[in-house]
Amino acid sequence: MSGMPQSNRPQRNASWKVVGVLLAHQRKRALLTQARLAELAHCDVESIASVEQGRRPLSAKLADIFDNHLDSKGVLRDAADAIPRRERYPAFLREYIEHEEEALSLLSYQNTSVPGMLQTPEYAAAVFASFYPPFPADQIAQQTEDRIARQVLLQRKPNPPVMHFIIEQYVLERAIGGQGVLNGQLRHLRAMAELPFVGLQIMPSGLETHAGLDGPMILLETPDHDQLAYVEGQRVSFLLDDPDEVHPLHLLYGMLRSQALSVEDSKSLLDDLLGES
Repeated sequence: MSGMPQSNRPQRNASWKVVGVLLAHQRKRALLTQARLAELAHCDVESIASVEQGRRPLSAKLADIFDNHLDSKGVLRDAADAIPRRERYPAFLREYIEHEEEALSLLSYQNTSVPGMLQTPEYAAAVFASFYPPFPADQIAQQTEDRIARQVLLQRKPNPPVMHFIIEQYVLERAIGGQGVLNGQLRHLRAMAELPFVGLQIMPSGLETHAGLDGPMILLETPDHDQLAYVEGQRVSFLLDDPDEVHPLHLLYGMLRSQALSVEDSKSLLDDLLGES
């Protein structure tokens, strides 16, 4: 694969579809319409329709609620738990995550929010809650759980990947979720910046030139020393493996590092933002 676009729109997944068929069967057995089940479960009809059609996975929270109202004796919760975590992600993201799990190194430039690998649960939930059209509450909870689960990469034994992150200063000043959530996120970033395998640089506001105006990207090195790049736009993403496409992004990332504050100055700026300088 070399840069073929993949839509962010929900895509049907075989496991999701099986669980959806099971939900529809249990609902019909209980003689309930989607609208009535939505009313009982205090969720929207679209959430139920999406699960039954295999367009989104059934979250553990909703599975428990549905089991209760459908008297399905935990069948739906067992089915939801049986879906491999990797398959809970949209198809466009799944291949990237497979490479992320075994990466030797990860370089990330983000200009809209804190990188997912470094987000706190509260900040991640606030990010998902900001999406539009809005996500249902159970989907926000499930996607937050799945995002935080990917952070197990930071504890990978015996050798975690070497990681480097460049984050725009204005991202760290935007109080997504409220000032309390932002302060917790900043404290977490400050702690992450002390890990020996993590480098964190902040791109200061007010630069007259900026190499990253085309948007965010993640660069990965695989165990076979292949170089991959993951880039995202509005509702579309690309995983690049062609050296002729990936190499220029490495050059670009090097320029971004030179334009950003040093690691030590970035730590100092985090301290300033936390009022701890």
